[in-house]
Amino acid sequence: MITPLTALPAFPVYSCAFISDDLLVAGGGGGTSRSGIKNKLRLFRISVKQQLESLAEFELDKDEDAPMSMAAHIESRTIVCGINSAISKLEKGENENCRKFVIGGGDEFKFTLLGTRGTISPANTEDYQRLSVLSNDAQFVAVGSEHELTLLSFEGLSPVAQPIRVPRGELYDATLSPTHLILATSINLLIYALPAALRLRRKDDRGNATIDNLRNPIDTLPELKLVETLDIPAISTIPAGATVTFRAARLHPSDMDVLYSVINVTLPRAPKAKTAKKQAYVLKWRVSTADDGPFSAILEASRKINEGSLTCFDVSPDGKLLAFGVSDYSLGILDANNLAPLLSILKAHEFPITALCFNPSSRLLVSGGVDSSIRIIDIPEKFGGLPWSATILIMLAILGVILAVMMSRA
Repeated sequence: MITPLTALPAFPVYSCAFISDDLLVAGGGGGTSRSGIKNKLRLFRISVKQQLESLAEFELDKDEDAPMSMAAHIESRTIVCGINSAISKLEKGENENCRKFVIGGGDEFKFTLLGTRGTISPANTEDYQRLSVLSNDAQFVAVGSEHELTLLSFEGLSPVAQPIRVPRGELYDATLSPTHLILATSINLLIYALPAALRLRRKDDRGNATIDNLRNPIDTLPELKLVETLDIPAISTIPAGATVTFRAARLHPSDMDVLYSVINVTLPRAPKAKTAKKQAYVLKWRVSTADDGPFSAILEASRKINEGSLTCFDVSPDGKLLAFGVSDYSLGILDANNLAPLLSILKAHEFPITALCFNPSSRLLVSGGVDSSIRIIDIPEKFGGLPWSATILIMLAILGVILAVMMSRA
């Protein structure tokens, strides 16, 4: 079921994450502009009828930026998000851009700040933490700005490796396996091997993976070794002269040998056209991230998903669905196995979609936009049993049989 847009007066949404199946944290506000719109974190409960109930909010200090990216740990109801400090602090050389909150329950929900970490130079007031990505075992959180990524321990937000400086292009996304870190830049995919010390995980009393040396000071942080670079592959339907950039990359949540990436394409402008047309493609790779062998990648499939540039992307926790938002305000869902289209909403928002995430059970998809709205989509278990493409083919086949019978009787 697709619910109508839920308006959130004076709350442009830039990031969101679920901390349980029905509890959603959204980050937004007016940013650093003097619009008068306050920057906040807000907690919502999604009812059985897909209605939003506001439970708590955390108002940021004056002149601090809006939460621009977010990652959540379900078990601890903890989030890590990117929030630039106020200009007055930046001018003093301080920027607590990476922040960790816990959302307490009980009689009253509330946000409690657990810690902060500065990973972005205060000298660049225009830069911000555009990505926050948590590893599957909740050991690490990768936080990135336009050209630099820092790998932190999730527990204490302390650096566990030397920062990575992207030599060319812009940094857009990151994804982690137990052995590798994959960065999506506008130009290529960069694959880094995690040092041996970061791969040696043991289990604590609750069954969670831990690394002994994360609790101790590290005098010399190890470097992340670049082991492979994947350039943008040639795709027959993309004409020569087109400008192609990577926009996202995500490993399958349970099958680390499957990698999804997204490319945006700007076609050569036609002679009389005012603007160049844009397209977006989803790519499916078969990769090898085994600890005992070299990294390898083979492009298995690709699909053009829209006439427009992709703005956000997510993979469902059960690994069955891919969701994307596009600059033309549309939203879509694909089958993660064969990239077949399953659902498309042509005008999901009034402005481009800026945030997108599935809930832990993969039964809800939430999108947010700068139009101060959130859309909730209830995901059917099988989309009526078949993908729309298969349904159309069956309907055409039935129509063909009916026409054949009618012609035989004529």
